[in-house]
Amino acid sequence: MNRYRTLAANTIILGLGQFGSKLLVIVMMGFYQSALGTDGYGEINNIIDTATLLMSLATLSIGESIIRFGIDTAYDNKQVFSIGLRVTFIGLVASMLFVPFIGLMNGMLPDNNVFKLLNDYAWLTVLYVVTGSFKSSCALFVRSIGHVKLYAVDGILTTVMNIVFNVLLLFTFRLGNLGYLLSVILSDICSIVFLTFTAKLRQYFTLSGIDRDMVKAMLRFCIPMIPTSVMWWVINVSDSFMISGMIDFESSGLYKAASKFPSMISILSGIFSQAWNMSAITEKNSGTVAKFYTNVFDIFQSAVYVIGAALLLAIRLLIFIFCDEDFRGVYVYSPFIVMSVVFTCFCTFMGSVYVAAKQSVRSMVTAAIGAGANIIMNIFMIQLWGIYGATLASFISFVLIFAVRVIDTHETVFMDIGLKKMICNVLILLAMGAVVSLITDDLIYYIALAGMFAMVVALNFKSGIRAVKMLLKKELPE
Repeated sequence: MNRYRTLAANTIILGLGQFGSKLLVIVMMGFYQSALGTDGYGEINNIIDTATLLMSLATLSIGESIIRFGIDTAYDNKQVFSIGLRVTFIGLVASMLFVPFIGLMNGMLPDNNVFKLLNDYAWLTVLYVVTGSFKSSCALFVRSIGHVKLYAVDGILTTVMNIVFNVLLLFTFRLGNLGYLLSVILSDICSIVFLTFTAKLRQYFTLSGIDRDMVKAMLRFCIPMIPTSVMWWVINVSDSFMISGMIDFESSGLYKAASKFPSMISILSGIFSQAWNMSAITEKNSGTVAKFYTNVFDIFQSAVYVIGAALLLAIRLLIFIFCDEDFRGVYVYSPFIVMSVVFTCFCTFMGSVYVAAKQSVRSMVTAAIGAGANIIMNIFMIQLWGIYGATLASFISFVLIFAVRVIDTHETVFMDIGLKKMICNVLILLAMGAVVSLITDDLIYYIALAGMFAMVVALNFKSGIRAVKMLLKKELPE
């Protein structure tokens, strides 16, 4: 099997396991919004976003090292998993400091909506972090040692159990935010138990004979990922927190609802990126690595453009079908969110160069540039344009990160990003966004969007044909 087929096969397997599960969440979105309301929907997303940041800080982003060192056959898997779990456990004990810290901040800023909310759910947030971190470490290790199908099955199981617990705790017992958080915690516990027995993880764990040089190597790789994770969190999540603080939780809930469907692009890209990172690490010493990156990025960006254009075409209808009545108008905020996600995908792809070359510090620096720009722009743009300002700030931030990474990674892998093609696609997508936000006449709205969608498909058609030819070739293209 050539390397393009391997990449495609891993992507399909991961996709079957994860996209179906994420689709179930989208289907359930209207029920969540109905049960929680606009304020509650904004609150629960703020809590989850905080927990996501804590997971990275508490575990020192050790998951990045688990996947990077686990895939590389030069390292002992038993050492990788044992070190990963040890670091995770120590970090989670330290995460208990979150509770008094939030209590202190709430005392200093008693009128702040966000700190008051987090103080009310402090211990539950820590429990969410504990179960989520162990689940992540186990799942990433399973994927790193080649059990891609099992990793995909676990994704489906976790989501199904989450929905089952949601129905029981959120709709039957009507526990609100508490029920939602407990549902995620319990589904993560189910996942940990499932992976422990099916992947026989106990045979990979030891309390003795830990290689100190290996510990240093893994920490040296993952610790720079902590600020990187923080920077990505700032860019992806600060919008919601700043909207909550500068406007209200209702506006934050509307922003999150508008982001749900565009996030499907990111989910699809994330599935591909998991498979792509495996290939990038494996091919890092190949003599044709630059050609490989160029070919894959050309196909990848074409797919992202077409999916983004399709989403803009269908966004109003999707929100009408799946969202609760109070959220029906949020489609007008979607265009710049879609564009942000498109460039998030491109930034993640360029980040694979840093992962393969173990250049985590450079990944951190490029993310920091975008995070700083995002915060500064949010302060001014949210005041001027509200939710629209937050979406525009995110878009500009991701474009900036991508531009910096393209320039920076040329030293490592000199690949052609197809700049002319990129500019043409982006301009068409921006034009589609203008139609979504500004046109109210249904006939003009859909005719204009359909025409521009056809233009995007035509512009990227050759890359699709090229992808098929590469998959059918028995020998690798030079």
